[in-house]
Amino acid sequence: MSRKTAREVAMKLAFAHLFGGEDTYEAVLDKSGVTEAYTAEDVAFSDAVISGIEAHQDEIDSVIDELAIGWSIERMPRVDLSILRVAIYEMMYRQDIPCSVSINEAVELAKRFGGERSSAYINGMLGTLARRIETENGAQAE
Repeated sequence: MSRKTAREVAMKLAFAHLFGGEDTYEAVLDKSGVTEAYTAEDVAFSDAVISGIEAHQDEIDSVIDELAIGWSIERMPRVDLSILRVAIYEMMYRQDIPCSVSINEAVELAKRFGGERSSAYINGMLGTLARRIETENGAQAE
């Protein structure tokens, strides 16, 4: 399995947690129809993303509140919220993943699982965050 699939599983686990679900990695894979083998590294990546979202949820949700002009987290579609949480966690806390990769993967997930305008909205929000991160990193390097 690829990191792309592991990221999708992490998004689905984040979605399940929104509703109090306790799905496991294996249960999500079964429901998704994923038949390819997954490695310990894939499981570790998904676990790290879910743990990171849980550890930093207040900060991540604060960023979502700032970026979601005209929307509150309570009104946001839960799939979009789950996708955003995964991407923002990666962008803010995983230096091993370029922001452009997190954005691209989030947009692809939004096209597959979100609403008609989800991918454009998510792309815009994450693009704004990426520019903010670049500006902050540039200021720190000086």
